[in-house]
Amino acid sequence: RYALFYNRLKNIEENEGGLDKFSKSYKTFGVNQFVDGGVYCKEWAPGAEAVFLTGDFNGWNPFSHPYKKMEYGKWELFIPPGQDGYSPVPHGSKLKVVIRAQNGELLYRISPWARYVVRDEDKVNYDWVHWNPPQSYIHKHRSPRRLKSLRIYESHVGIASPEGKIASYKNFTYNVLPRIKDLGYNCVQLMAIMEHAYYASFGYQVTSFFAASSRYGTPDDLKEMIDVAHSMGITVLLDVVHSHASKNSEDGLNKFDGTDSCFFHSGPKGTHQLWDSRLFDYANWEVLRFLLSNLRMWIEDYGFDGFRFDGVTSMLYHHHGIGTGFSGDYNEYFGLHVDEDALCYLMLANHMIKFLHPECITIAEDVSGMPALCRPVAEGGGGFDYRLAMAIPDKWIQIIKELKDEDWNMGNIVYTLTNRRYEEKCIAYAESHDQALVGDKTLAFRLMDAEMYTNMSVLSPLTPVIDRGIQLHKMIRLITHALGGDSYLNFMGNEFGHPEWLDFPRKGNNESYHYARRQFNLTDDHLLRYRFLNAFDRDMNKSEERFGWLASPPAFVSEKHESNKVIAFERAGLVFIFNFHPYQSYVDYRVVFLKYKILLDSDASEYGGHQRLDHNTEYFSEEYPHNYRHNSLMV
Repeated sequence: RYALFYNRLKNIEENEGGLDKFSKSYKTFGVNQFVDGGVYCKEWAPGAEAVFLTGDFNGWNPFSHPYKKMEYGKWELFIPPGQDGYSPVPHGSKLKVVIRAQNGELLYRISPWARYVVRDEDKVNYDWVHWNPPQSYIHKHRSPRRLKSLRIYESHVGIASPEGKIASYKNFTYNVLPRIKDLGYNCVQLMAIMEHAYYASFGYQVTSFFAASSRYGTPDDLKEMIDVAHSMGITVLLDVVHSHASKNSEDGLNKFDGTDSCFFHSGPKGTHQLWDSRLFDYANWEVLRFLLSNLRMWIEDYGFDGFRFDGVTSMLYHHHGIGTGFSGDYNEYFGLHVDEDALCYLMLANHMIKFLHPECITIAEDVSGMPALCRPVAEGGGGFDYRLAMAIPDKWIQIIKELKDEDWNMGNIVYTLTNRRYEEKCIAYAESHDQALVGDKTLAFRLMDAEMYTNMSVLSPLTPVIDRGIQLHKMIRLITHALGGDSYLNFMGNEFGHPEWLDFPRKGNNESYHYARRQFNLTDDHLLRYRFLNAFDRDMNKSEERFGWLASPPAFVSEKHESNKVIAFERAGLVFIFNFHPYQSYVDYRVVFLKYKILLDSDASEYGGHQRLDHNTEYFSEEYPHNYRHNSLMV
């Protein structure tokens, strides 16, 4: 694998003048403004017979501005400045690339490199709009220093409002970022930023890879949002989708040059069976140029601090993980079923990012457990900093869904939370956007279900269902946070047990926005119990910020007692003790530790607990051997 990576990198150095120049192609491809007022246009369309540029600037004459055919399927066009010295293609004007296909058909396409596309309300398809404002937004704040560990707030700009509408970048900047900062998260991961024609795809059917979604505002609005996040010390990651692309051809990459290949594999190999989308040809030189340049553009133009790569499992294997289970056997990760070209692309991407921007962070969404995916490229690894610990949320769902409280297996919980590859960092999470989507249920909704509609008011009785749900919601999140990995992730709203599910407007729900919103107002109402969960999440993050357990070595688990339903472990100089027994409390319970004073208590009244513990008491250990340690104390 390293040999394949090295050969590709060497070819880039010899034929393209280096990775720096190769990945800077976003400055020359598409339509780019020259300082002297002229416009330089460049496209890659190997299957085209002829290429033209048309739009508002030439009265939509499809043939007046032909491109010149270059080597390797590239086409170039230079439009000189007007007599007044101004650009012949004004800012805000609409454009199209006209492709004459091999069968003579004229195809009107959006450039794959388009920076801004919009859709009028009365239209189905997006239009390409030339974005070249007289004064672009200038970043005022530097990116935060590289974090030792991440507390990630996974976010979607469009649903980040209690109102039933598509929210804006501005709303996120001034209403949501302060909440994220207050909750103690140091990183925000933004979904659905790359332009996608179908809103209900959650941003995972990308049509324009270089365009920030216009449904939330302008590119400058997004730049301002990232800049304000940086001013708060918040790192900003982009959920990047390079695993596949939308099948749209009118306003997407599909059949750009009239063939079914171009950026993708031709035939069945180029289509994902489950996602009904196109699959990139990662061995193609120009595809590598396109994708690597895409990453660099998001970092250098917008100020993103790194990426969460979506669908990495699909990229790594020719079977795309469809109908395949992974047990950890090495035969599952090495063989002809592995897409070495895709893996090589990921290695190149991580190498480029670390070489040009060493402060940037990359995360792999991989469920397979590919060995060395999160080890440096120089070691033959994939080069990622973190992988998502995707087995953890599945385990919590399975436990809550299938087991009675008294049947919870402490050893199995600890095994799932600690089962990760040595020295490959993981991001733990109890639930993400996947569990919030319609058809699934969040932890809060699984625990409390219909009673969330009637009994979340402090004026109503604290029923057993609500009491159990609130307490387990806090405990599940804390043990996942403290034991499950090297960083932590939460999807927006889940921190306070957001009711119901997430469903985007579509025909099946009469285009309703009722479930495509986040009701942050629920935490502001002091008569509702949501504020207890919100407060606990905030203080949990603040405690981690103070003591840094995520950046500490893995925990030492001193106890996983099946009949008592108790888990105890040490990490970062702290002891964590969890009593999962459904009805049994303990007095003078012996645990391994030297000195004891309560730091965080899920049973505290401010978190909706029963205040059964005295926080003013200090406990000291005695020389009493317990669980392979010389000293212990009783709590």
